[in-house]
Formats: sequence, C-alpha cells, structure tokens
Amino acid sequence: MKTIYFPYLATACVSLLLAACQAPSGGSQSAASGPRAGGSEIGGVVTSANGPEAGVWVIAETNDLPTKFTKIVVTDDRGRYLIPELPKANYSVWVRGYGLVDSPKVQAASGKILDLTAVTAPSAAAAAQYYPAIYWYSMLKVPAKSEFPAGPVKTQPEWVNIIKTSGCMSCHALGTLGTRTMPKDFAHFKSSAEAWGRRIASGQAMTQMTTVLGRLDAPRALALWGDWTDRVAAGELPFAKPERPQGLERNIVLSLWDWSTPTGYMHDLISTDRRKPTVNANGKLYGATEESTDYFPVLDPNTHTASQLKHPVRDPNTPSSRTATMAPSPYWGSEPIWDSQTSIHNQMMDEKGRVWATARVRPPANPDYCRKGGAHPSAKVFPIESANRHLSMYDPATGKFTLISTCFPTHHLIFAEDANQTLWASNGVTGPGAVGWLNRKMFEETGDEVKSQGWTPFILDTNGNGRRDEWVEPKQPVDPAKDKRVQVSLYSINVNPNDGSVWGTSMGFPGHVVRVAPGPDPTHTAITEIYEPPFPGYGPRGGDIGRDGVFWASLASGHLGKFDRSKCKGPLNGPNATGKHCPEGWTLYRFPGPQFRDVQDDGSVEASYYTWVDWFDSFGLGKNVPIASGNMSDAYFALVDGKWVTLRVPYPMGFYAKWSEGRIDDPNAGWKGRSLWATYSTRTVFHVEGGKENRPRVVKFQLRPDPLAN
Repeated sequence: MKTIYFPYLATACVSLLLAACQAPSGGSQSAASGPRAGGSEIGGVVTSANGPEAGVWVIAETNDLPTKFTKIVVTDDRGRYLIPELPKANYSVWVRGYGLVDSPKVQAASGKILDLTAVTAPSAAAAAQYYPAIYWYSMLKVPAKSEFPAGPVKTQPEWVNIIKTSGCMSCHALGTLGTRTMPKDFAHFKSSAEAWGRRIASGQAMTQMTTVLGRLDAPRALALWGDWTDRVAAGELPFAKPERPQGLERNIVLSLWDWSTPTGYMHDLISTDRRKPTVNANGKLYGATEESTDYFPVLDPNTHTASQLKHPVRDPNTPSSRTATMAPSPYWGSEPIWDSQTSIHNQMMDEKGRVWATARVRPPANPDYCRKGGAHPSAKVFPIESANRHLSMYDPATGKFTLISTCFPTHHLIFAEDANQTLWASNGVTGPGAVGWLNRKMFEETGDEVKSQGWTPFILDTNGNGRRDEWVEPKQPVDPAKDKRVQVSLYSINVNPNDGSVWGTSMGFPGHVVRVAPGPDPTHTAITEIYEPPFPGYGPRGGDIGRDGVFWASLASGHLGKFDRSKCKGPLNGPNATGKHCPEGWTLYRFPGPQFRDVQDDGSVEASYYTWVDWFDSFGLGKNVPIASGNMSDAYFALVDGKWVTLRVPYPMGFYAKWSEGRIDDPNAGWKGRSLWATYSTRTVFHVEGGKENRPRVVKFQLRPDPLAN
C-alpha cells in the first residue's frame, strides 16, 4: 500500500485560460473588454477595490419559472464571466467568493452585459461565514491518543471514525451555521454539553443520533461539542481557509432547481441507466425521499417544472416514520415533519427508462417461505426472519407501480449486465449477513416474485479449494477443512462488468471492501473475499467500481481508497485470506481540506459519503474517473490523473450529496450534451442557507472548455 497526498489543484490549464473567447453574435462589448452576451446569456466583468476578481462565483436566480431556478459560473483570471443558456426570465445577480461578502443583488434579464462590483469582506469573521463546514468542524477538539481507551472506544482513529460518516455525519454535515451555533431554545441549560445532549434528541432522527452517541464516551463527546460551539460563539475562527477555484474548476457551470417540500429530503436521484447513460436523454429526474415522505419528486428540467408522485404500499399497516420517538425540534416544535411508510432509499433506471427503487412495501416480518424451515431454496441455506425495505418499480410510460416483496432487506441496488438483467441489492449499514438479487428476466416473464429472488450468505473459501463447502460460523475459529462465514453487510453495491463479480463496502472499523463471485448458482456457489483498508485508511462508506475493475471507496479517515485486486501478490483464498492479505492492492489519496489539529495521522476532516465512477465520461473529465462526495466541503472531488478537481456548489451553502448521476443527453453536442447530476441529500434541509423556507435542490454540473464558453 502507498499513501499519496496531492494538494488542492493549484495549476491552471494554461491553454484553456489563455484561449480567446469567441463572442456570440448579437452581443455588445462591455466597457472593460468583457465577454459578449447573446440573447440567452448574461456576461460582464467582476471587479472590486482590488481590481479584477478571479475565481469568484456569479449567481443568477429567478422565481419567474414554475420552480426556483439558479445558474452559477466562475470568473476567469481577468474577472470575466459568462452565464450561458439562461431561460427567459428576470434574474437577481450577485457575486460570492472567498475573501468577499455577497455583493448587492442586481436585477437583470438575459442578453445583457452586466459588470458587477464585488465587496471585499470587512473582517476575517465576515469572510469565514462563507467557508464550507469542514473549516469550522476542524476546530473540534479530539481526545489525544494517550487518553484512550475512552469508554467503549479503544483508539483515537476509532473515535474519529464515529464522529464522521460512520456515525455522526451520515445524514448531514457538522460545521454548518445550523450546527456550529446553538439554538436559542436551549439557552436555559446549565452548560453547552447539556444543551448538546438535548439537541441530538430533537426530531424524528432521535433514536439514530442517540444510538451513535452511545458508541462514544458520551459525557466526553458532549463536552467536546459544547466546547466547540462555545468557542465559535466567543468569536474563534477556523485556522485554515478555502482557496478559490483554479484551472478546470473555473470551467464549471451549475444549474439548480427546487423540488419537493421544505420538510422533505432526498437520499438520491436518478436520471438514466448506469449501464447506458444516453437512456432518458433530456428526460425527467426522480428523487428518493427516504424517511421524509411517500411523495417522491419529479423534475422536468426542460420546462423547469417540479411535481410529485405518491409511492404506494401493499399493506396499510406498513409502519411509518411519523411514529418515530422524538423530542421537540427548535425548528419545527413538536410537529413530526416526516411521514413515510415507503422509506424510498435508492433508485436505478433500466434500459426502458423505468425507475426501480429500494422501498418498503409491507411490514418487516417475513412470510414463512423466507424464514427458518421455509421452502425457498435460499431459506434452506440461510433463512431470513425480517426485511425492513424491499423493491418497487415505477413505469413512467404507464404511470403504474409494481411492488415486490423480498425476503432480504434492501438499501442500494444495481443492475448487472448479464442475460437475466439481475438486480442486486445491498442490506445497508447492518443486516442479516447476506446479499440478495432479483432475476429481472424471470420476474418480468412470470410475475413470480418468490421464484425470481434469491440470496446468499458471505462465505470465505478458507480451505482454499476453489469452491464453497460446509462452513464455520463467524465467531468460530478457521477450520482448515471448511470454509468460513463472515458477518459483513454490504452498504454500497456494484457489479464488475468484466466478470460479473459483485462488490461493495462493509462499514465499521476498520471496515472492508467485499467481493462476491456468484458462480452458476449463487445461493449455493457464491464465494466471498474481503479486503481491509490499511492504516491510515479506515471507515469505508460508499464505493464504486470502474469498468477497468478498480474499486474506489470513500473512507472516514479522510481518504479516497483505491483497491486494485490485480496487484495482490499472495493467495486470494485460503486460511490467511481473511482481510489483511493484500495491502499492496491499496492506494490512499488524501482528500482536500484540513485535518483536526489534535489528530496527527494522515488524512482530512473531510468525511466523504459516497464515491461514484464515471464509466463513460458523461461529465467530461474522462472515463473511469472517480468522483467522491465532499460532504463537508459543499462539493464533489474528482480525481483526475492523481490530482483533485473540486466541483464546488457555493450557493446555497450546505450542499451535501450522496449518490452521483452522469447522463449524456447528446454525445455530439460537446460539453452541452454531458452532465453530472446530484441533489441536496441532507436530512436537515433547514440547516442549508435559507433556513426553513428551503426545499431540496437538484444540481446539474457541466464542464465547458473555458470559463467563457457559450
């Protein structure tokens, strides 16, 4: 294993920055030799008292369309900007950038030259209000290595793992204005530590948050968070500062649309078939609303229209998030704002444009055929007693839903490229210790959901004979004559298109990357391999595999982990192949951003939720480029030839993505025909800039050849 640190991309693509901008016909020249603006564009020059402002954002927003629409671009090295392809409307336009405060909003219509005056921040405190959450969260004190064990936590890295995406930041970022300040409702508590204890009990995520706290030394953790918010309230500022966009980062064009409701939140969105990103070209997008509501949103980006569809359930007694235990929220009071029976978590689109989802369709208790003594072939091998989420399919052509009851719980899902169009599903953070699938071809031919599904436990070939045999259980020692079952649970799930192997991440400390070779009869023949990230890497959450067979994982240690199985030197099966056997297959890339001051290990405060690999160059940075969510940084991070390209969303502050989605609307249209799609996936939409009036937003990323391309 080797660890590689590449700092924030600081080198510009000189040929792009120096390229002459071809002015569109019909525009007029600005007084400062800025770009020309055609009928659907706004362009000009941004200056301040310091001269031209390079690498700052120009934001244009309108409420004139059916849903709120925003477009954002970055200025070039001479302060010039051009916002392309604006729908006809009246816009509020302003400048935002690091070292600045927002400029006054100017009203303008498309087709205008608009030179703007940036406002230099009057103080370091004013400038810091625009910093991403990571810079504020890095101020949190972490117990020194010498203070461990601390309660149930044995080591400092394990503590850090819990206070990041393996625990405290799995649903929203810490360090946003809504988390680094204490609500006035809690001012009556004797200490900020007590206030934090009450704070995490607020709302319908109470059980999840208090459970995570229980994994820590709770009194010490609450005291540290209280100390953090006390120091912020007293005026302490981050010790590190973000840099402005450089090089390729100045070529990014962002388009944003509101969808859903102020009390809804997204987990993911979908717009195309992962295996063929030209499917549903220019079509609608669909959101996964998880615990918030059964009404999932639909966005038509062509008409700028957002609508909703209600996902049904089979059984009216299916449980709802509305009944979750909660204490009153400082934002919403005692009102339970979430009401979802379906808990739609993740969606995939097939080659026909149909939307498949992991969704709850019935109460959790499984039918008898799934359970111990059940007749299903998979139940005879590994019975499963309950499943809290299942499968569904929505067909936009007919407007109809198909609900599929599965014995195995579902979390994420992915289509294989095999003759059966197999749909594989992960279990989530925890699970029964099995991976499940639906033979889609059989299901569509027969409608038989029982025969069309199957599942298998995770069995290591520890006797090394190349096939699956009788096994020992997880807590039993390795038997040289048998195989061994391991208690892992796939969080992410992916299929290697080269050999049909199923890959995913298993969360925990240090966690694992998991590979499953299904074999001809997966219930009986599937063989598992597990690979542990070597220190300083740990804590995988979301991961993805490239079409080159290389697996990438977001690690809570603040790294992007690359695992190349082809580099393993030793046996991949046998008694020693139990996780630590291929450190040479790993490379760790440190994410941008600061590390906690009390943590000396290599890494970043960044806590990336998920990594997605762009198989077909749908965004424009190349094939098989890994793109990781920068959940503390209002960004995605793309690793291009070993260097980071940051895809920042500066407005509204609080961009927190999970899944990514690349679509090619027109392969012959250059940058305009390619895009990366995301949605604000924080559960606490009211923490995002704008507060309770916020709705989740869809974000379209495009990469033009230079900052002034139209």
